[in-house]
Amino acid sequence: MKSFFYALAVAGLLLAGGAAESAAANLVARVSLSKQTMTVTHQGRVLHRWRVSTARRGYVTPRGQWRPKRMHRMWYSRKYDMSPMPYSIFYHGGYAIHGTNAVSRLGRPASHGCVRLDTANAARLYALVRKIGPGNTRIIVTD
Repeated sequence: MKSFFYALAVAGLLLAGGAAESAAANLVARVSLSKQTMTVTHQGRVLHRWRVSTARRGYVTPRGQWRPKRMHRMWYSRKYDMSPMPYSIFYHGGYAIHGTNAVSRLGRPASHGCVRLDTANAARLYALVRKIGPGNTRIIVTD
């Protein structure tokens, strides 16, 4: 029931429009490289905490803050043997948040640099970003 009322509140913000929407409809996906977690907040309220996998030894997941640049429900990595990247949210060059089937590796570094999530969680984040809007979303990667 709680999530129903939250969804109504988000829908109300989206219909309201204007500057208040930009300030109020702020979605943040914060990735902690040291903890291998992502915390998703909306208007400062924690919605999700998920395990992730970021860059393994020899690769890098860049630290910084970005807005999503492009989104694909399904993308195939041209760089890594056409590996599937479901629910991709590209935020910095070829770096993206996306789903993975390698769920046993979540919670520890395992990727070539992207932020991997359980595919169901990637789908949830993807839907939130589409609903709130890439312009109202920040992706923050910290140590």
